[in-house]
Amino acid sequence: MNKKDEGLKRSVGVLGLSANIVNIIIGAGIFALPAVIASKMGASSILAYVFCGILIALVMLCFAEAGSKVTNTGGPYTYIKTAFGNYAGFVGGIFAISGTLFADAAVSNALVNILASAYPFFENEWVRLSFLFIIFFGLAFINIIGLKQGIGLVKFNTLAKLIPLLVLIIVGWQGVSFSNLHIDSMPSIKKLGETSLILFFAFQGAETGLVVGGEVINPRRTVPRAIFISILIVVCVYVLIQTVSQGILGSELPNFKAAPLAEAAKAAFGPVGYTLLFFGAVVSMFGFLSGAILNNPRVVYALSRDRVIPLKALSKIHKSFKTPHIAIIVYAIIGFILSATSSFEKLAIIASSAMLIIYLGVALSVMKLRKSQKPKEGEFKIPGGPIVPILSIIIILYFLSNLSITEIVVTGSFIVVLTIIYSIFRRLNKDLK
Repeated sequence: MNKKDEGLKRSVGVLGLSANIVNIIIGAGIFALPAVIASKMGASSILAYVFCGILIALVMLCFAEAGSKVTNTGGPYTYIKTAFGNYAGFVGGIFAISGTLFADAAVSNALVNILASAYPFFENEWVRLSFLFIIFFGLAFINIIGLKQGIGLVKFNTLAKLIPLLVLIIVGWQGVSFSNLHIDSMPSIKKLGETSLILFFAFQGAETGLVVGGEVINPRRTVPRAIFISILIVVCVYVLIQTVSQGILGSELPNFKAAPLAEAAKAAFGPVGYTLLFFGAVVSMFGFLSGAILNNPRVVYALSRDRVIPLKALSKIHKSFKTPHIAIIVYAIIGFILSATSSFEKLAIIASSAMLIIYLGVALSVMKLRKSQKPKEGEFKIPGGPIVPILSIIIILYFLSNLSITEIVVTGSFIVVLTIIYSIFRRLNKDLK
């Protein structure tokens, strides 16, 4: 174990890490976005899934190599910091935390909204706030008392969310009309880019699942295997879900933006199908949040551990539970505040753009780490030399080019603010270099 992570326990294997990644990626997005994507691209929407799948596969190859070279806790933040130093690590770490917090807030709001659609009781503001409080701090408590408990909950949630999706794919396939899958005309490159940027929200999250690097058994072997298994599962499930939904509902799919998969299941096998997918969406969103509160506080821990932020208390490890308990509590507090004051629509694009910047940093890190570090026995290296990192960088920049001028200005301004904050932290903490 890296000395920086002394006190953490390596207990996560291939199955646990794969489940962790799948659980994070398959969150709220896939239960709502099929209708949105169909409204923009019709039957050709499957192309957007393939395009996003290619990007994620390329980027995750970069994560696999970086994760086999840098094996301590922190995920993409640690990769970027190791490659480019404290400043890049600080900016990358804050972007990672910001993106995940915005995503958590978006998903927690989506969870309350879908419950309120069936049970109006949740529309009461005090009920909503109380529910969000219980979610964030209940999950924080579970993850404080031990990583084993947190991973155990993640495995359960992963299985619970996959079952209804697989039922829809298998049972719903008999209701597919192939005429609904006919592509009348190919989308323009611009339309594909705009649609893929929205859909990307449903694909992001694999990087979060890798944050527990300091607690993974034999990470040089486990990390690449878990990435390949999880990405293969996610891409296959997503493409099949969109195909079945489009094949069943056809041109009507865009009309069911609240719960498109539940409507497809209802059309395929009646009210039981609707109920199954409705609760599947609830479990999936809850699973996303459980995985987020398991993983994301460890980036906060890593920032404090490396003294990139001058708050030493955040890197403390609980003597009995061996978890970064203060970082978990602080993360839960911020997540609850954001979720209580924000909405899904406003946060999804912000989360996606932040994660794309992190992915860009990781792809660049792979190229830098190859030059700055000598290869070690058992390390994973992407075949093809620089081809995969370069392709990843090109596709990420293409995605980012589809941001609006306002979003680009906000992102640039955020980097300027972070630069000023870093300078202040550097003065407060003499250990920063």
